[in-house]
Amino acid sequence: MTQLLTYFDAFAARHKPYKGGAWCYEDGLVYAGLLALHDATGEARWIDHAERMIAGQIGADGTLSGYERDEFNIDNILPGRAVLGLYKKTQTPIYLAAAEVLADQLRDHPKTKSGNYWHKKRYPWQIWLDGLYMGLPFQAEYGLVTGKDDLVENALSQMKQGLEVTFVERTGLYAHAIDESRKQLWADPQSGQNAAHWSRAIGWLVMALVDLREMVGAERFDAAGLTAPTHALLTRLAQLQGQSGFWQQVTDEPDLARNYDESSASAMFAYGFLKAVRLGLWSSPQEGEAALDALVTCMMDGSRAAQGVGFGGICWVAGLGDYNGRFRDGTAGYYVREDIVEDDPKGVAPLMAATAEAIRAGHPLAQPGASYVAPKTRSYG
Repeated sequence: MTQLLTYFDAFAARHKPYKGGAWCYEDGLVYAGLLALHDATGEARWIDHAERMIAGQIGADGTLSGYERDEFNIDNILPGRAVLGLYKKTQTPIYLAAAEVLADQLRDHPKTKSGNYWHKKRYPWQIWLDGLYMGLPFQAEYGLVTGKDDLVENALSQMKQGLEVTFVERTGLYAHAIDESRKQLWADPQSGQNAAHWSRAIGWLVMALVDLREMVGAERFDAAGLTAPTHALLTRLAQLQGQSGFWQQVTDEPDLARNYDESSASAMFAYGFLKAVRLGLWSSPQEGEAALDALVTCMMDGSRAAQGVGFGGICWVAGLGDYNGRFRDGTAGYYVREDIVEDDPKGVAPLMAATAEAIRAGHPLAQPGASYVAPKTRSYG
């Protein structure tokens, strides 16, 4: 445990703004992970790291560095979770002012005909699982903090609708995205969904669901129709967890060439399962503990961890549509060909959150191995 916390401390100390200082979800994930560790341990170093990092991104009037409201990028909403968390802890007005900037974007953010936020202005009529996590928990939390209950209700409604349109009955899982207009080349002409299941996309969804459940409580979450699909998704994911403790990059295709045990999604699912146990949504810590043990024992050595490096097996990025001169078609073959990196916030921050849940539950963690050696079940082909 000490070594894992040492890694997070060193990672935070050396962390540089992900996009040169511009407001972005990757930094927001780190802030949220640090606040989760503070909640679990009570140690001031975690909130100190978060406040130091975020200070350079918020102006005196709450303006956000490099932020462009009219891009209507739902990813930019995610760091608002951290500023709300800091506001609740410190009562510093600038944090609430920053949250208000993001809430203002959501007031005008374009929506699909079914009522969900577009993923981005440049991705019209599209709902991505990523976006359900980036926008809806913030909206619900902002509504709770400011007493705007209609925002809470709308967030729950959007989540329910998002689940309905992205669900794939054949697999019992959720598509990475759906194009309501059916115009995107990656979208099935009938369903509008992309073809394959990307585990990190489903990881975003799992985190969104357990976070909303904690915010609004069991009764309201159930009344919104979210309890049953959450439990069903966890049940399906438990069936797909590998003997290694990991989930694979393409969730439900273990025999796919080049498929591999992917770290960021496994950390997200570890967090989701452990938190679901705490909230009474899931009965056994086995899945979450197995994933966390696998992540810790297989992915870091002591000397590198002390420097805040060495957590590997993270899919760097994956998306849909045109990007940097290439077309991302949302198929299984596409997902397994994206770059694999170390120490990216999209993996480290969920690992922070999962560790925080383990600390809160008092679960023992396996000791990190002596060196980073990929187990035989891992293949990066």
